[in-house]
Amino acid sequence: MKKLRQMFQMLKMLPPVVAAATPGVGPFLARGRWPRTQGALTAPGLNGPVEIIRDKWGVPHIFAKDEHDLFFAQGYVQAQDRLWQMEMSRRISDGTLAGMMGPGALPVDRIMRTLGLRRAAERAWAHVQGEARTIAEAFAEGVNARLKAEPLPLECSIFGVTPAPWTPVDILTRGNMLALALGGNHRLELFRARLLAEVGEELTAMILPSHAPETPLIVPPEAMNLRGLAGVTKMEGLDKVDALLGDPNIVSGSNNWVVHGDRTASGKPLLANDVHIGLGLPSTWYESGLHGGRFDVVGFTLPGVPMVVVGHNGRIAWGMSNLGPDTQDFYIEKLDDPKAPTRYEFKGEWHDLEVLREQIPVKGGAPVPLEIRLTRHGPIMNGVLGPQVKPDSEPLALRWALHDSGPLLQALLQMNVAGSWKDFRAALELWESPGQNFVYADVEGNIGYQATGKIPIRSAGHQGLVPVPGWTGEYEWQGWIPFQDLPASLNPPAGFAATANNKITSDDYPYLIAHNWFPGYRAKRITDLLAASTKHTVEDMRRIQAETYSLPAEALRPYLLAAAQPADALQTKALDEVKSWDLRFETDRIGATVFQSWYITLLRNLLSNKLGKELVDRYLASEYERHGSMHMPWVIGLMEKPDSEWFQDSRTPGKKETRDELVRRSFAEAVQWMSQKYGPDMAGWQWGRVHTVTFINAPLGRIGPAFVRRAFNSKTLPARGDNYSVDGSSFLWSRPYEVVHGTALRMIIDLNDFSKSVGIHTPGQSEHLYHPHRDDLMEMSQNVEFHPLLFTRQQVEAHAEGTLTLQPATALAKQG
Repeated sequence: MKKLRQMFQMLKMLPPVVAAATPGVGPFLARGRWPRTQGALTAPGLNGPVEIIRDKWGVPHIFAKDEHDLFFAQGYVQAQDRLWQMEMSRRISDGTLAGMMGPGALPVDRIMRTLGLRRAAERAWAHVQGEARTIAEAFAEGVNARLKAEPLPLECSIFGVTPAPWTPVDILTRGNMLALALGGNHRLELFRARLLAEVGEELTAMILPSHAPETPLIVPPEAMNLRGLAGVTKMEGLDKVDALLGDPNIVSGSNNWVVHGDRTASGKPLLANDVHIGLGLPSTWYESGLHGGRFDVVGFTLPGVPMVVVGHNGRIAWGMSNLGPDTQDFYIEKLDDPKAPTRYEFKGEWHDLEVLREQIPVKGGAPVPLEIRLTRHGPIMNGVLGPQVKPDSEPLALRWALHDSGPLLQALLQMNVAGSWKDFRAALELWESPGQNFVYADVEGNIGYQATGKIPIRSAGHQGLVPVPGWTGEYEWQGWIPFQDLPASLNPPAGFAATANNKITSDDYPYLIAHNWFPGYRAKRITDLLAASTKHTVEDMRRIQAETYSLPAEALRPYLLAAAQPADALQTKALDEVKSWDLRFETDRIGATVFQSWYITLLRNLLSNKLGKELVDRYLASEYERHGSMHMPWVIGLMEKPDSEWFQDSRTPGKKETRDELVRRSFAEAVQWMSQKYGPDMAGWQWGRVHTVTFINAPLGRIGPAFVRRAFNSKTLPARGDNYSVDGSSFLWSRPYEVVHGTALRMIIDLNDFSKSVGIHTPGQSEHLYHPHRDDLMEMSQNVEFHPLLFTRQQVEAHAEGTLTLQPATALAKQG
């Protein structure tokens, strides 16, 4: 019945979808929805005229006489280029997707309403004051002026949607959604709890290790056998949210670094940032230049958010990467009635549940009621995780620091106008969620690093690794890590600072930021290359961002070469490719594919020796971004122990297989798999032929028939890098080698001469079907090429493609 309803909804959309995907007809229809980028338009609400000069890469550079008009115009141009993306984002975060897409979207709406991103934004907006409030209101005015002035995107016609007016709360909710996408520790807690029930503490600690191996995993008895999680193989609600936000089952993160002038050719700092995140169409990012009032800034922001999130002004530059702090904990609650609860226990006393009753609109059907129950720790999640998690099993409430965090608007404002390290740090003290690594440089020659985020201090014995009892009071948060105690550095002695989602604290750091960091392979490669020269240039920064050298392959290849005994000509040739491989994941390397296939086969065989097939499949499919990287250090360490019990052969109980035998068997199986999947001709085994990326449009690139997906998605490109290289292009270990995550943004800022700064994001500035700027940056980005990060008006005019003037209604009235 569910599939029939979804099919019926799709059939109703078919006429406009078919028209949009039809050659000749589609481009004609789409062109009528493209934004106006030349001439003059009336925009009631402006104080004076605003010039918007778009360069040949589709980037708008806004020149306004005051700050109200500057951010009014920023809202206007963002809505010109990304209104549909903004509408999708709002519907996902608010839990109103089913009102547009029908009952198939209800799992997403239920979980998003329960998580309460909108509720958090509404509370936060009440505390936004002064200039930040004025900027948000002006931005929303500009979005709404575009809604009235120009045709709606083609997707609005396809889905029969007229977007509601944009509000400042929508801006804050957009930031909260980023916090959700970058903070997936809740997934890992649930998966660890499921592993504990099935394989025990010792095995769980081995295959999901923390960065404090000397500290044993502490598991409360109540978390050992959560019957609500027993046998759960998928969580539909979380899985569907992940599919829309960008799959977190791989390594969501970024690289950033800054180099002091003592180590550059110019004598002034260089700052580099490349953001790794789920890849889709349109781009996650939006580029613009803002010039008016106190603002003289260029860089990148999120569609639906004013100002610039990463970039530079006339005095400072900054970039960010995901710190990944653990700001989420599940609490096992004790309720008065498992079927119809009204109270929960805490420290021997009973407290009333806070109950929110909501109606979810559903396209083509009646509204669906949703009851959200909240304890002091947060919402009870059981009923929305998915049908396999029984609503009446052990109640699991999610505490998330987001709900205690302030809005980012004031932080963004102060960052954009900061002129010194002191100003910048004052801004970052207000940046509470999501926790980030920021790097900094200024024209005076200073460089710096600062960690940010509202990160809980847990009580003794609470590691934040598994669900804990909520009724005893033993596992409560004890406050927050003070900002002044978060890791920071000004002009570090090394002459540079770099982060790559790696552990950024020493072992004697007094607070817990996270247990699970990304392995330090990217960070080590970056720092090794930075330390190798004292004459770095912008081109050197580009080369580092383009690095595909594999430190894991460097560590593991000797074991393969020492143990392999090719059984036939194909295996011999495959091994020769690995021998001659330069350990770089470039698109023409065959050895890269052979090595990667061998590693995946080896990993599966190792796990199969201890876990059942179903659990191996679930482990490889992952449950959280950091989990998708944990096994590599474990496997490298295991290979140093040839007598480990992990080399037991699961196919023959009682038979012990040596390490080298397992290496050989895995190699033979990998070569056979590649021959069957890609053919025996090794030209088809080149890394760029098997490791490819397609930018998927949401939602038509996922749900439409093949001809619609072809029209709305990008073409498929060869992809460089892998899950551990500096230039990252990650795939799921259970589904090689389709890239689902990679470098979405790059920038390099030259503090000696801003005109030499460069940047790019992918696939392009515009969301509009068939628009020339929809995917024109895609191949450039894959090739690690850039366009100038235009800053001065002279630069902008030299690369201008069109100029649109927004005029206040009073100006046109006077002309008339």
